[in-house]
Amino acid sequence: MKQHRLPVYFISHGGGPWSYMDDPSRAAYAKLEAALAAMPRQIGTTPAAVLMISAHWEEPEFTLMSNPKPPMVYDYGGFPDYTYHIHYDAPGDPALAARVARLIAAAGMPARLDAERGFDHGAFTPLNVIYPNADVPVVQLSLKQGLDPATHLAMGRALSSLRDEGVLIVGSGLSYHNLREFFSPRAWGPSKEFDAWLNGALLGGSSADRSKLLTEWKSAPSARAAHPREEHLLPLMVAVGAAGDDMAELAYHEKDFLGGITVSSYCFSSAA
Repeated sequence: MKQHRLPVYFISHGGGPWSYMDDPSRAAYAKLEAALAAMPRQIGTTPAAVLMISAHWEEPEFTLMSNPKPPMVYDYGGFPDYTYHIHYDAPGDPALAARVARLIAAAGMPARLDAERGFDHGAFTPLNVIYPNADVPVVQLSLKQGLDPATHLAMGRALSSLRDEGVLIVGSGLSYHNLREFFSPRAWGPSKEFDAWLNGALLGGSSADRSKLLTEWKSAPSARAAHPREEHLLPLMVAVGAAGDDMAELAYHEKDFLGGITVSSYCFSSAA
């Protein structure tokens, strides 16, 4: 029987360990939480594994987490003490990590394995909502330093065949990421302008058109106001590359995130 071809996602993952918080701040993530919780139903089957590209891991070469029991990386500050003791205990998948490294290398890009690296919050915070039982194996894949859009699009294309093998590819970042302005009304206008451009780039036109637009993302309205540094946008490039000719649809859209920020997530599938 032919394996169901899985969709690809780019998700806006929110801030820090929000999905583990037990105080009123959790309410700000209600819409995002509902969208993440809906993903298993949208996917329609339990993946063999998740390949997660997190904005919070950069290496000189594309690097795969190969630990069979990944530890935790508490890469945030200023949160309650208990959030530095939380665990997301999904197993790793060293065989998948090695296969992904081979696919990337076969596309002409060096790749390596890291047996020490653990889950960062770009992975464990949303996964705690998507697969709360932590029963789906997860492998993290780093960004490549330099953050070149074309390189990450090409790397995503090299991974597309994994979708036919039951691997769910998820790019985890944020469609708006300017920490200096996050809690200021100054974020509202730029996030809305950049989000409108992003929706136009992804939801209309051919796959070649959207790849070209994403390669030239810095010329978009409010581009640098939305992303002073683009590490939270680059997981989208990987997702778009892996999506191939599949169309995009909004998986999550909010105009009042943290008081007025516009943010989005996207799903790419043949059914979109």
